[in-house]
Amino acid sequence: MTAETTGGGARPDTDDRAMPLAEGTELDRLMEGPEAAHPGQSGFRLVSHGPEALALRARSALLAGRSLDVQTYIWHADLTGQYLAHRVLQAADRGVRVRLLVDDMDARAKNQGFAALDAHPNIRVRMFNPFESRTGVVSKILEIAGRFPRLNRRMHNKTWIADNRIAVVGGRNLGDEYFGGDDEVNFFDLDFAMVGPIVRDASDSFDRYWNASVVRSMRELAPDRVNDEELARIRGILEEAVEEAEASPFASVVREDDAVQRLAAGDWPMEWTDTWRFVSDDPEKVRRDGRPQDASRVLSVLRSAFEEGRESAVVISPYFVPGPLGSRILLSAVREGRRVHVLTNSLVANDVAAVHGGYTRYRSRLLDGGVGLWELKPQAGRGVPSRAFRTSGASLHTKALAVDGRMIFVGSYNLDPRSRFLNCEQGVMAESGPLAAQLEEIFERQTSGTHAWKVSRDARGRLEWTDGEATWGAEPQATVARRLQAWLARVLPVEAQL
Repeated sequence: MTAETTGGGARPDTDDRAMPLAEGTELDRLMEGPEAAHPGQSGFRLVSHGPEALALRARSALLAGRSLDVQTYIWHADLTGQYLAHRVLQAADRGVRVRLLVDDMDARAKNQGFAALDAHPNIRVRMFNPFESRTGVVSKILEIAGRFPRLNRRMHNKTWIADNRIAVVGGRNLGDEYFGGDDEVNFFDLDFAMVGPIVRDASDSFDRYWNASVVRSMRELAPDRVNDEELARIRGILEEAVEEAEASPFASVVREDDAVQRLAAGDWPMEWTDTWRFVSDDPEKVRRDGRPQDASRVLSVLRSAFEEGRESAVVISPYFVPGPLGSRILLSAVREGRRVHVLTNSLVANDVAAVHGGYTRYRSRLLDGGVGLWELKPQAGRGVPSRAFRTSGASLHTKALAVDGRMIFVGSYNLDPRSRFLNCEQGVMAESGPLAAQLEEIFERQTSGTHAWKVSRDARGRLEWTDGEATWGAEPQATVARRLQAWLARVLPVEAQL
């Protein structure tokens, strides 16, 4: 039960590590009891409800007394993104050591804000695989054109660790849509909240990325922006955002849903197991040429777990482009008598129509081979989505797997070529019947007619989509433009980029 990464290219001049366990912080006090009651085990909770996921991050930052490590692919400058940034800044003001590791593809547009935070004596900010140019759309486009093989490779990992005592790992980035709280909004994401030794495994992985040769600090990238004046400016912006947040619907949820306190009190159920595996790709993966032998370490763990199964597997993948190899593995399982069900985005719910085009290359083959396929609707039922949490669109975002009602994986890995060859990914595999059963219940709920269309064949052998009330003979609700985008991705040789 150890964190699994390889390589890393640590730079001795900037190397530093997660703070070791100690006593004295509020999180130490709260977590020592549950850990002592389950020696040698780690505790896990599936967090599917967006407001609970937000409350967990916000409250753990508020209670942190020693360290806060945050690794993310996207950190939006919207209401919840700024709210969490303010909580991070508050922690640093209390003397907590904060490390922020962000992928630079999205972060570059917020260069000033991240540089300003790096001016705080207790905050260090680093960018993964950064751009040399720090501002301007034209300069970004030119740099991508000149350095596409490198800049096309990103860090997709998401980790939130407080005091090395509690961690949140999964699919969520930091922003409004990832914490949406209205059941009518069909945005579906998932985290693992974790305590025990697994947290130290997550910290080991964070350290490997933090010290990788493909990471650079904001002090290197934008030294002119790392100053007290910029920090004061960003502090004012965040304080205004918090005032707005306090008047929004999610504020009461965060105040009332003190997940950390309830965990310690025993009324926030967790499942404990002594069998788990934290796995993350080598951060140096982004320097390689995408050869098969350099494929994702996360995929190796997923494939082993899947092939060891004997009865059933449920797969949830927003971007699902299984390729020839993945299709063979899924179809072989069905031929062996196993039940294999997959949930992915429909064309209208997918934010990247080209990825859906890649999926359609394999859809008929999988369906005819006995794989059950469901595609998420753009919104639950037929009502108009609420904007109480200001979600930007409806989409499946969970990446998860359950095998034989016994093994469960939650992480950042999509079953597509980009996760395999281009992006760095991570996830957690745990052996737990109750957790696997919970994921299967989530799958059943999300594949009901309220949330998804089931893909099948009609009497004439043509594809059809049904939710039990209506049936479609073509991609449901998709515009002609989106269908054209998907078709082009299907016929053009672009699958390696999907």
